Amino acid sequence: MEQMPLIYPNRAAWRDATQKRIALIGMSGLGKTYISTRLRDVGDWFHYSVDYRIGTRYMGEHIVDDFKRHAMETPFLRQHLMSDSIYIGSNITFENLAPLSAYLGKPGAADKGGLSFDEYMRRQNLHREGEIAATCDTVHFMARAKEIYGYPHFVCDTSGSICEVVDAENPDDPVLTALAQNALIVWIKGHQDHVDTLIARFEKAPKPMYTRADAMVERWGRYLQQTGTAPEDVDPDAFTRWSFREILTDRLPRYKAIADNWGVTIDANDVAKIKTGADVLALIGSALPAG
Repeated sequence: MEQMPLIYPNRAAWRDATQKRIALIGMSGLGKTYISTRLRDVGDWFHYSVDYRIGTRYMGEHIVDDFKRHAMETPFLRQHLMSDSIYIGSNITFENLAPLSAYLGKPGAADKGGLSFDEYMRRQNLHREGEIAATCDTVHFMARAKEIYGYPHFVCDTSGSICEVVDAENPDDPVLTALAQNALIVWIKGHQDHVDTLIARFEKAPKPMYTRADAMVERWGRYLQQTGTAPEDVDPDAFTRWSFREILTDRLPRYKAIADNWGVTIDANDVAKIKTGADVLALIGSALPAG
């Protein structure tokens, strides 16, 4: 498909815009939150985190209920929960999304902290629905940021799995249409060394993540066949590590298609050199056509 019109068609339009709005996409760990923080430090940028919105608005109740289920297994905590003597909540923040990851979980052996595959997929679907809704909420928060708080500029820090919930080749994709009509979509492009770094980091501490249902079902079945392991005996961390490289490899062309059809691309190596908000603006401007 041909590239959809950009909200800022060229560098001059970006430079002169009194309201700058961007939506950052890319693999987790390449700089979306870093850029957002640099812009927020300037003082007139509103930072909207899709992951935070998912974990509070759309999955917050599920997360807290799961905490309570675990607490009910401890007699002391059960007693105080039943008498409303204690309160259990999720302390999720922009910087700490662990409650969301913990709820997503990993499939495999229960005695190793795993979930049954059916329960795992149920939670994956909840995340998908929440991510679509939270990403589309970007437009609503743009209005709130301006009307209530007076912020002229807006940065949306999307989830690393946005490429799993959109169709970049569909000009009518509802999520990408909502974003592109209201913000400049900016892909932070990583390279093989970044992928290797992310994999090495993940190997040390594998964390739950969302991926498309069809891809997950296929990987799960292939893993069981290759290892000869029964579903209830799978080591959750081993499976998660095994699938991570495939997930990254699968996502790269999906991110590229979003950028090619709906936005612009900046290089992760250039993002690493950023020190100020002005550096961010200059880098994004350089990705736009001259004009």
